[in-house]
Amino acid sequence: MDATLAPDPTAITLAPGRPQTHGGITVVPLLAAAPPRADYATLDEALPHGFTISEVDDAGHVPQLLVGNPLDRDVLLYDGEEVVGAKQNRVLEASILVAAGAAHPIPVACVEAGRWHGPSDGFTAADRVSHPENRRRKSVQLEHAPLAQGVAQSAVWQEIDERIHETGAHAATRALADVHETQRDRIDAVAGSFALVDGQCGAILALGDDLCLDLVSRPDAWTALWPKIRRGYLLDGMRHVADDPTPRELVDRFVERVIAAGRTSRPSPGRGEDQRLHGPSVSGSALVLDGELIQLSAYTRSGGPGAEDRGGRIARPSRRRH
Repeated sequence: MDATLAPDPTAITLAPGRPQTHGGITVVPLLAAAPPRADYATLDEALPHGFTISEVDDAGHVPQLLVGNPLDRDVLLYDGEEVVGAKQNRVLEASILVAAGAAHPIPVACVEAGRWHGPSDGFTAADRVSHPENRRRKSVQLEHAPLAQGVAQSAVWQEIDERIHETGAHAATRALADVHETQRDRIDAVAGSFALVDGQCGAILALGDDLCLDLVSRPDAWTALWPKIRRGYLLDGMRHVADDPTPRELVDRFVERVIAAGRTSRPSPGRGEDQRLHGPSVSGSALVLDGELIQLSAYTRSGGPGAEDRGGRIARPSRRRH
């Protein structure tokens, strides 16, 4: 199934590739059918060349960090990327395109509730993008208050605490990083089942009736991001290794719901427009620059089997109410 993401007049056309599976974990590669226009680097590509992320000042401010881009190229910060260090680890609350030569604050959430100190105010990039369930809860909280400081923080902390309890992680500072460490060996053991394919610019993760879609406009950017996004995917995926794969019908229906979702738009903290998706069964966010879709993340809503009829997740056909 080919799909054009509307309503952008020059939206990217996507072709889903062959599904990759391991037990109940399914990943469908998304392939770009048109060449990208905007040029940008990823955070990991930019950091060695002087890109900086720091606390806003000596006192710090939990829901906000400061970025500086000395490069002559824009830098894409991906929604859910985790940065570690300074006073406490944070996660990005939106995808932001930081213009060449720009410096400005960005919205973040804390993913380490028990620490507020550090030897410096600088951050490094973690080897992961936050897992889809955490990003989904954040997305739902921010739907009607995009970029508002602190709105999603309680939901993020609650989800991390649930994961700490579930995995038995020793997390002295309630850090999401400790949850990842408890699952690192299991994740590494299955990561090879989900390899990049030529021309890939995104992916759909399907875990039962929980689905997530991520994409960027540039295949080279996706290549740089995929190991981090995959690690987040598989933290959720560890719950589903023993399950059956998701039927392709549910994947196709999810894509249709994402395409049909309404969007509200406002200026991004960086370049372009921050968009929020609104649909009865999906939530998400996007970054659009000059009519080009630069980044998109979308998720099924919470609600359980049959919830699509009540405005929630997309249910398996056999579980739908009629």
